[in-house]
Amino acid sequence: MDFNDSPEEAAYRAEVKAWLDANAPKASAGGDPEGGDGMAASKAWQARKAAAGYAQITWPREWGGAGGTPIQQVIFNQEEARYPVPGNPFQIGLGMCVPTVMTFADDETKQRFVGPALRGEEIWCQLFSEPSGGSDVAAARTKAARAPDGSGDWLISGQKVWTTGAQFSDFGIVVCRTSPDAPKHKGLTMFWVDMHDPGIDVKPIHQMSGGSGFNEVFFTDVRVKDSQRIGAVDDGWKVSLVTLMNERLAVGGPSGTGWAQFLEAARNITGLDGAPAIKDQALREKLADWYVATEGLKHTRNRTMTALSRGQTPGPESSIGKVVTALQMQDLGNTAVEMLDQYGIINDPELAPLQAAFHSSLMFAPGLRIAGGTDEILKNIIAERVLGLPGDIRVDKDVAFKDMPTGR
Repeated sequence: MDFNDSPEEAAYRAEVKAWLDANAPKASAGGDPEGGDGMAASKAWQARKAAAGYAQITWPREWGGAGGTPIQQVIFNQEEARYPVPGNPFQIGLGMCVPTVMTFADDETKQRFVGPALRGEEIWCQLFSEPSGGSDVAAARTKAARAPDGSGDWLISGQKVWTTGAQFSDFGIVVCRTSPDAPKHKGLTMFWVDMHDPGIDVKPIHQMSGGSGFNEVFFTDVRVKDSQRIGAVDDGWKVSLVTLMNERLAVGGPSGTGWAQFLEAARNITGLDGAPAIKDQALREKLADWYVATEGLKHTRNRTMTALSRGQTPGPESSIGKVVTALQMQDLGNTAVEMLDQYGIINDPELAPLQAAFHSSLMFAPGLRIAGGTDEILKNIIAERVLGLPGDIRVDKDVAFKDMPTGR
C-alpha cells in the first residue's frame, strides 16, 4: 500500500481544497435533510457541485461528470467531509440507480434522467427488497404482466419494503417477476417508475431510532410503457447485479460514533467505585478490540484506494467493510449506553452525552446490518469470492419459480 498522494493527486487535492474553501458552507444549514430547508440546502449544494464538475467526478463529460478517476472521487469525498455540508439524499440515485440506467437504458432515457439527477433536481430510490424475500432479491414476487389491451404496456402489482428515501423520491428502479415459469434468477425484469404515479402508495416505517428513512411501497396495477424497461425482458437479474454491487460499495464505509468518541465519554463518566469508567479493565479490552478493527478497516480501505490510484479494479473484499462496521457499531453503542447508565436511554441531544450519539447509533445499527445485503449474504460473498470456499448447494437452481414451496 502507498499512503501518500502522487504528485498528480496532491495537485488535485489542492485544487479541491481551494474550491471547497471558496464554495462550501462554513456552518450547518440545519433542518431535516429529508424535507423543508434541509432538502433545499442539499439541492442547492448538489447543483453547485454539478456546475463545477464535482457532483460525479468519474462520470463521462457528456453526462455532466468530469471524466476523472476513482481516486479523484475519493480525494474529493475526503476533503468535502471536513465541511458542514448538507445531507445527501442523492446517494442512492447517483450511486446505484442512475448508473444502472446509464448502463442498460436507451439513449432517450439517459438523456431525460442523467442530467436532472446529477444536478439534484430529481431524486431516485431503489425498489428491490420484499417482505417474503429480504436480501434475496431474486425471490421477488412483485409481478409485471403485459396489459390486456395489446398496447405493449406493463401492469405492476405487489409490495416492496425497506425502500430508503421513497417518501421524497421522484423516480425509482423496480425489479419485477415477469416469467413465473422460469427459475427465480431468470424470470425478472427491471423498470423505472414515476414515484408520483397514483397507483404507488408509499408508507414510511417508523424506526426505533426515531427516524423514518425506510418505507413500504405498494404497487396497484401501475401502468408503465415498455420504453420504461431497463434491459431485456427476463434479464433483470443481470441488471440488478450492477445496482447491488454499487449499493454494497456505497454502504460499506464507516458511520456512526466510533472508539474515539467512546474513549472521550469513558474518561468523563464515573463508575460506582468513583473512578473514571476508562479504568475498568473490561471496557479497556473492548476499546482495544474496536481500535484494532477500525485500523484494520482503514488499511483495507487504503488498499482499495491504492488499487484505484493505480487504475486497478478493487475486488470483492470491500464486502468486509460493512460486515465489520455494522457489528462494531451495534456493540459499541450497546456498551456505551450501558456505561452511561440512566443517561444512556435519553434520546435528547441537549441532555445526553455527545448529543445522544450513542443512543442513535445503537438504534440505527440493526438497520445497517440489513442495508446493502444482510450479514449472512455478505459473509457468503466473502467466503466464496475472497476465500475461495465452495458455494452453497442450491436445490432450487433449475426449479420454476411458481413451483418453489412457500410458507412451509
